[in-house]
Amino acid sequence: MCVNMRTADVTRNTKETQIRVAINLDGTGRQTIDTGVPFLDHMLDQIARHGLIDLDIKATGDLHIDAHHTVEDVGITLGQALSEAWGDKRGLRRYGHAYVPLDEALSRVVIDLSGRPGLIFDVPFTRARVGDFDVDLSREFFQGLVNHALMTLHIDNLRGGNAHHQCETVFKAFGRALRIAAELDPRQAGEIPSTKGVL
Repeated sequence: MCVNMRTADVTRNTKETQIRVAINLDGTGRQTIDTGVPFLDHMLDQIARHGLIDLDIKATGDLHIDAHHTVEDVGITLGQALSEAWGDKRGLRRYGHAYVPLDEALSRVVIDLSGRPGLIFDVPFTRARVGDFDVDLSREFFQGLVNHALMTLHIDNLRGGNAHHQCETVFKAFGRALRIAAELDPRQAGEIPSTKGVL
């Protein structure tokens, strides 16, 4: 697969949200993010920086109700952009994992670009909110993402006493695991990394 083609620009408009995501899998971590949900912007920045993925995300949504639709739909649209950017997954490493600490918190993320959506999310948050952000929405973000990126994703917060730290280690670890899984492996020589010949 040509490195130049590992990009996507996806727009998703519903009665609840209007979202645009542009992505470059072979970026440097450059990002421009404005979802109207500041804590989500902070977490998306972690994905870009730690995944070395360029991200441009603009979202408007029905935040007068709550942040649920915006957070979930950003996950959906990012998943669609990832799927478009890596195409048939020819030459990709496919699997990636990362452990990331932040002070007392430690999280592990494992990814398989399997073509099958699956999420295991085991994060026992120590409180329900970080500022105005409902931490339950982090699961909704990842569920939307895996459903449309067609990946298997295991997220485990192994320990943590601060909910901000717990959430941040999850998003950082996701970025780092995604970077590995989506990398082109020169030893794959453009092959699809599956005995089936398709992912």
